[in-house]
Amino acid sequence: MDSKISFRVWGRQALFTDPVTKIGGEKFSYQVPTYEAIKGIVKSIYWKPTLIWCIDRIRVMKPIRTQSKSTKPLDWNGGNTLAIYTFLQDVEYQVEAHFEWNEYWEELAGDRNFGKHIAIARRMLERGGRQDIFLGTRDCQGYVEPCTFGEGEGFYDEIDNLDFGLMFHSFGYPEETGKPELVNPSNITTKNNPT
Repeated sequence: MDSKISFRVWGRQALFTDPVTKIGGEKFSYQVPTYEAIKGIVKSIYWKPTLIWCIDRIRVMKPIRTQSKSTKPLDWNGGNTLAIYTFLQDVEYQVEAHFEWNEYWEELAGDRNFGKHIAIARRMLERGGRQDIFLGTRDCQGYVEPCTFGEGEGFYDEIDNLDFGLMFHSFGYPEETGKPELVNPSNITTKNNPT
């Protein structure tokens, strides 16, 4: 038995925010979800400190489209302000992920029961997740269901390579990595390899 789960995640809109665009209060989504955003979705399906989820592959199933919306977010000093948020519209992804044991939490070594954790993870996936699924922000509700990774036609399957440039990749939390490094940027590309 392996520790992989595969699922489809979708929603009406998503906001995988570039931290650089948050400074002025306006938010602009990356074109694809970050590794950390997908990891957050998997943790919403099932999470325990005993394990660390690793994202193996992501497939973009629908065309990348954006829509800008005017909003009135609350201001820190009270009241509200005007801002424009640029969301991804009508998103769908296939995700394949597996878990590994968190070796940095020795006190949880007794909870490293593979069969138990993979069974719970798959059961929670069947139920649509243990917690609410958000696509980058609480304003963007997401939904998950099990799937076979690679099934169906993805919009970018026939494109060999797409380069999205330097993006925020993930946080390297010390309790997961054993290192004091926190932010991990990465040059993100897609490769045509759905299987």
